[in-house]
Amino acid sequence: MAGSKPAAGLYLVATPIGNLRDITLRALDVLAAADLVACEDTRVTGRLLQLLGLKADLTPYHDHNADKARPALIARLEAGAVVALVSDAGTPLVSDPGFRLVRDCVERGINVTALPGASAALAGLQLSGLPADRFLFAGFLPSRTVARRAALKELDAVPATLVFFESPHRAAETLADMAVVLGDRQAALARELTKMHEEVGRGLLSELAARYAATPPRGEVVIVVAGPGEADSVAPDQLETRLGAAIADGASLKDAAALVAAETGHPRREVYALALRLFRGGNEE
Repeated sequence: MAGSKPAAGLYLVATPIGNLRDITLRALDVLAAADLVACEDTRVTGRLLQLLGLKADLTPYHDHNADKARPALIARLEAGAVVALVSDAGTPLVSDPGFRLVRDCVERGINVTALPGASAALAGLQLSGLPADRFLFAGFLPSRTVARRAALKELDAVPATLVFFESPHRAAETLADMAVVLGDRQAALARELTKMHEEVGRGLLSELAARYAATPPRGEVVIVVAGPGEADSVAPDQLETRLGAAIADGASLKDAAALVAAETGHPRREVYALALRLFRGGNEE
C-alpha cells in the first residue's frame, strides 16, 4: 500500500496506548493517505499525527455527536473517500461508538478494513498470568455500587477470565466489590501499559483492593479476574504459604484447609491432604 492510494472505504486504525513505536506500518500508510480521519478528540489525534510527522483532515466522532456525525461520514464514504477511524488510544470499537458506523457501512455495502494494533485489554490479559484461552471483555462497570454489584453478579458464573477497564480513582472500590460478588479470586491490575511506569499487581481480589486503597493507582487501568473455580491460577507454593499463615494464626488443619480452599477455589479435600502432608504435627481438629 505504501506509495499508493488505498481503496475507498472505512479503515479501523489502532493507535498506540502509550509507546509511540507501537504504531504499525499499515497504520502509517492509511493515516497518511486518508481523505478524512474520524477521531474521539481532534486535539489528541492531532498531537499523535504531529509526533508521527503526518497531516490529515480531522473530524470528531464520539459518544456525544455520533448520531449527527455518522450520516456525513457515510456520505463521504459512498462518494469514494478513504476514511480512517481512530480512538484516542488503542483499538477502535472497544468501548466507543464505532460499531454503529461499521454496522451502517456493512448495510450499505461500503468496504470496511481493520488494521490491528495496540489494545490495553489484550495487553492486560497477556500480563495477568491468568488463563487467556477463553476470556470476556466487559468494558467499564457502572460507577455506583449497587449497579456495579448487579453487573458483576451477571458475570459471576461466566466460565472465562474477565477483563475490565476502570477509572484509577474507583479501582480499589471495584476490586472490593468484585471480591464480595465474585468471591476472592486471583486477579491482576495493570496500569500505564507500554509506558515508562507500566506496572502489574497480582494477587487475590481482596489483597489488591487493600493495596490500591492504601496507594491508589495512577493512569489507565485494566483489571483481569480469574474465572470461577480457576484453581490452577494459584501456585502450589501459594497454597503452602496460605496454609502456613492460617496455622500460625492458631487455626486447626481442618479450619486452615477450609479457609484456603474458600480463598483459592481448590477442592477442600485436596487442600486438607496437602495440610496433612506439610503440617501433620499441628492440631488436626
